[in-house]
Amino acid sequence: MTTTGRLREAVIVDVRRTPIGRAHRGSLAGVRPDDLAAGVVRALLAEHPAVDPAEVDDVIVGCGFPWGEQGYNVGRSIALLAGLPHSVPAQTLTRLCASSLQALRAAQHAIAVGEADTVIAVGVESVSRVGRGLDLAPPHPRLDPEAPGETVGAVFMPMGLTAELVADDHGVTRADMDAFAQRSQDRAVAARASGFSAREIVPVTSASGEVCTQDESPRAGSTLEALAALPPIFRDGGRVTAGNSCPLNDGAAAALVVEAGRARDLGLVPRARILSSAVGAVDPSRMGLGPVEPIRVALGRAGLSIDNVDVFELNEAFAAQVLPVCRQVGIDPFDYRVNPYGGGIALGHPFGMTGLRIMSTLLNGLAERDATIGIESMCVGGGQGQAMVVERLS
Repeated sequence: MTTTGRLREAVIVDVRRTPIGRAHRGSLAGVRPDDLAAGVVRALLAEHPAVDPAEVDDVIVGCGFPWGEQGYNVGRSIALLAGLPHSVPAQTLTRLCASSLQALRAAQHAIAVGEADTVIAVGVESVSRVGRGLDLAPPHPRLDPEAPGETVGAVFMPMGLTAELVADDHGVTRADMDAFAQRSQDRAVAARASGFSAREIVPVTSASGEVCTQDESPRAGSTLEALAALPPIFRDGGRVTAGNSCPLNDGAAAALVVEAGRARDLGLVPRARILSSAVGAVDPSRMGLGPVEPIRVALGRAGLSIDNVDVFELNEAFAAQVLPVCRQVGIDPFDYRVNPYGGGIALGHPFGMTGLRIMSTLLNGLAERDATIGIESMCVGGGQGQAMVVERLS
């Protein structure tokens, strides 16, 4: 590995993931998060035997809430449980909802500047074990709007309330939110039934011995009428319901990221190259709008526009924010290119896993459509956003 002054190209060789389990009551609730992720890493390396595990330069793990039962640098535990040699280092990072997308971005950065040739990016979350991240230390007084004295506003206010505020600002109707949510359910159920989702999934054996092979949250029986009957859950008279929001879940995913020349030398066939990425931030009370500027910046860095995008994957935290984000970046949220295989409202949102889950769906979607350019984007708790543009290679 040498630094030449010229940025090197990082390619995504492959991405694999577990099924997404329902938190607390699903099949994965009894599986440790480090075991979940280690199983995916083992499967990923087994599928690419040309990669010597001893030559992995780093394991970078994204985890939304890396403490408690997911703490003590879970990345190191995952690496060792996956069978990597003691000589392979590992780290754990968080950008909340976009943690594993950040892990993928960090892998690209290390490769680009010549500090690594082969990196495994991982995402993991067991909401069954860490809850919704609400059991936090008290906020700084200046970040607590209920504290006396001068404050600068809440950073981590309930995300459903931020969705209500975004809906207020942009006139998002309950009918449109429910229609988008039903679309997500229909598409995720179809992707599961057709076997599309199975291409991404590494089966997991639950604590009871059951082999889990499918995502648990998509609801085949969902209807617009049923969604319309659900009450708001964050504000009296509001529009955000359990049906037009993402559930919280358990799962893990992993990506093999390699320098392009090294991939050729090993005879690997990469799925895609990373063209660009971007992060941004907004008022935390409008968290759901976080992807807007990163999408624009990432497309600009890649020399592309939204019209060049063949598949657009936006994490569906809330329909209330998906609709205005799409419209602000110039795409109809009901366009066939937007989340064509369903999204978080149907599949769920295991915080640290979701970034790589979306990337696996994006790459498979590009291949399914024999298309070329894809973009992934996510809003992030605390008022941030992130996006990445990729070009399909195989």
